[in-house]
Amino acid sequence: MDSTAEPLRIPSETKNWTWVLGQPCPECGFDAVHVAFRDVPELTRRNVVAWGPVLSRPSVGQRPAKLVWSPLEYACHVRDVFRTMNYRLGLMLTRDDPLFPNWDQDVTAVEDRYWAQDPSTVLAELTEAGHTIADSFEAVPDESIDRTGRRSDGAVFTVGSLARYFVHDPTHHLWDVTSGKPRP
Repeated sequence: MDSTAEPLRIPSETKNWTWVLGQPCPECGFDAVHVAFRDVPELTRRNVVAWGPVLSRPSVGQRPAKLVWSPLEYACHVRDVFRTMNYRLGLMLTRDDPLFPNWDQDVTAVEDRYWAQDPSTVLAELTEAGHTIADSFEAVPDESIDRTGRRSDGAVFTVGSLARYFVHDPTHHLWDVTSGKPRP
């Protein structure tokens, strides 16, 4: 794909993924119910390492289908999930029951031209952001795990449930780019 040409816009995600907190994901198999809060930093670090081979593929910028992100676009999204969730975690630890600012991942993908980003730069940024959020979750004191925060759609998270919800996302997207079963 010509990295200067904008690919077809992927329809916005409308699924509310908070259901993964109560049951295994039928696509990637991740089971947040059985993930301990203190396991999230190591799961995140392992996920970060797994993106290196993905981003070194010669075809990293090629979409498997017109309306499915390329591995590069997924990696950009994961990097931004790491950053966004780290920000939200910080809000939860420093404010009482904060309302998270909205983040439209689909708008970000287009505005930041995910398809045109340099894979080696994305890997460096994803690695830094992933280690940062892993360190942030690792540093949470036990007495703060039940602190709350809210999305504008009404979803309420504790620090503990945010961690389990969060770690599904990079896990799922790594599955998206390694399973050979891309989602439309």
